[in-house]
Amino acid sequence: MRPKRFRISFFCAIAMMILIAAGNGNVWSKGITFDEFFSLGRISDPQISPDGEHVAFVVTWHSKETNDSNSDIYLVPIKGLEEGAEPIKLTNSPGGDSHPRFSPDGRNIAFTSSRSGKSQVWMLPMDGGEAWQLTHLSTGASNPQWTPNGKHILFTSKVYPDCPDDDCNAKRIEEKEKSPVKARIITDLLYRHWDHWRGERRSHVFAVPSEGGKPMDLTPVSYDVPTFALGSGHDIAISPDGKELCVVSNTDPNPAWSTNNDLLLLSIEDVLSKKTGESTEIEKPKRLTNNPANDNHPVYSPNGRYIAYRAMARPGFEADQYRLMLYDRKKNEFNDLGIELADKYRRSVGSIAWSPNSKDIYVTCQDQGYISVYLIEAKNGKVKQLTEKMTIASVRICSDKKRVAFVRQNASMPYEVFAADRSFKKIKMLSHINDEILASLKMNPLEEFWFKGAENADVHGWLLKPPGFKKGTKYPMIFLVHGGPQGAWEDEFHFRWNYQMFASPGYVVVAINPRGSTGYGQKFTDEISRDWGGKVYEDLMKGLDYVLAEYSDMIDPDRIAAAGASYGGYMINWIEGHTDRFKCLVNHDGVYNLTSMYGTTEELWFPEWDLGNTPWENPEGYAKFSPHTFAKNFKTPMLIVHGQLDYRVPFGEAMQVFTALRRQGVPAKLLYFPDENHFVLKPQNAELWWKTVHEWIAEWVQ
Repeated sequence: MRPKRFRISFFCAIAMMILIAAGNGNVWSKGITFDEFFSLGRISDPQISPDGEHVAFVVTWHSKETNDSNSDIYLVPIKGLEEGAEPIKLTNSPGGDSHPRFSPDGRNIAFTSSRSGKSQVWMLPMDGGEAWQLTHLSTGASNPQWTPNGKHILFTSKVYPDCPDDDCNAKRIEEKEKSPVKARIITDLLYRHWDHWRGERRSHVFAVPSEGGKPMDLTPVSYDVPTFALGSGHDIAISPDGKELCVVSNTDPNPAWSTNNDLLLLSIEDVLSKKTGESTEIEKPKRLTNNPANDNHPVYSPNGRYIAYRAMARPGFEADQYRLMLYDRKKNEFNDLGIELADKYRRSVGSIAWSPNSKDIYVTCQDQGYISVYLIEAKNGKVKQLTEKMTIASVRICSDKKRVAFVRQNASMPYEVFAADRSFKKIKMLSHINDEILASLKMNPLEEFWFKGAENADVHGWLLKPPGFKKGTKYPMIFLVHGGPQGAWEDEFHFRWNYQMFASPGYVVVAINPRGSTGYGQKFTDEISRDWGGKVYEDLMKGLDYVLAEYSDMIDPDRIAAAGASYGGYMINWIEGHTDRFKCLVNHDGVYNLTSMYGTTEELWFPEWDLGNTPWENPEGYAKFSPHTFAKNFKTPMLIVHGQLDYRVPFGEAMQVFTALRRQGVPAKLLYFPDENHFVLKPQNAELWWKTVHEWIAEWVQ
């Protein structure tokens, strides 16, 4: 028997060898762990105060202990914090606080909070004092906006369209909850959407006096206002004089296969001038746009002359190019300002913000793996690019000072709040929510590369080295495929498919933007439609060939895994039947049988456009690119992950591919979440997700 001291030394040596293997030569490398990853604050929704001196923003924190998240509102001076100073935390409740909106005079912030149960509008005085609850609706309230005179707050609530008041809504909700019969009688499509059953309730716009009172339904119609899908998140706008409301809605009788969102106008001056309790007849919204494709994101110019908005050209296509449109309210004319942006820069418009002088419009656009800011002159459509190689969102323009606030991120930093002058030449970081955690981590930046894909097209990709990277060491690789399919891998800190979390155990991570990706011109995006397994698959395989040749000194070609979600999961299923180049695969919420997918998904416009009509009109097209057609070729071990509440790609897709694999004796594992949708959001579920994915890949490639 060996002495105890030897046994301890022996097992310590074994542990050291394991750590060295996992760290690929650097036992002291500090890659990000799950606990650190989920302890990072997630910043969103910056709002500049009317005097231009402060920015309010939201930080969401996640907790494994509560298995939930909580959001609070913070305030930071736009001039920046003194060294060692912290942003002011304006709210601190166990319920989520979000959507901060300054009153026109800057004395109050309206926000939404679930601290009293359902989400309601609350008011916070900026000169001190406790927040107080403004709305008390049984249907809840969200997305508050002030009228320009500060006398009312508009918000949205999902109500029964035929209910005249909240008492009626409350009674209907209570009856439904108490009824032992949970059956549904369904006569129309789109009976469920994303992760919930739609039922009879619809989103309406309400107005409530800012000092308190009874809310009034401004849109008592049978359809959703704002729209239920393909909106922008900014689909309610109030004219600067407070007389008109512009909203986005889809009024088609069959919205399950229609992308026809339109801008609607509603005169609200007379309604809002009435005293609380006075009855007045509310007119129905009038249609402003007649484009049969998607119109959304209306923004009034500060002088009230124009409405800028986004418009697509092709009905039924959710990923068509967004053009910047300008409606002249005085001349009743429409102008396309996106022509030069589209032709010269090949960009699709993201967010929209006016300059205070109503002469220029700031827009964000996806730009080859980044999100850039552009300035467009309203008079002639002339375009100037203001930022490059940055990922920027939520641009807010100060009304009286030459300042801009926004959030910015990259692959090693989650969103933080920044400020700049209007030319974006002087950029300053305002918040430092995650500095302490990030400072303790070793995270490498993304590296760009380009290669020739199918038909000799230029294709872009990213490479991330593992923490503690040691030159001359060959590492296993994880090959990521993005979803959409009209999406893109960007220089971002993604909180679901995070580059650093994949790289942390000691992997080189490669993420390619093949055909169908956005940010590389509309033609590049279009070339995946009706060709799901064609040029995009060739792009991916040529990209794999490129990195194995170009980075042969750091990548072990015999230890490669591939992973993807949604369309990325589809491509993993497609790869399963078309190549054995990977040691293992990870398929999250992936499409497997295109015909069954059509019959169980909810937004029918998507498969009808991307796959070319319905499966009974185009059975050959569905069969040609359906992974289930090639099940006899399956041989690569696969981990399948799916959520029961995923109505976009229903759980049956996972069941089918798991059956096909196991029936043929191919190693497979199914991770099933009964309480998650298309994403895995709950902290403890996310921890299991990462643990299972890491263990599966390590089993086959480490």
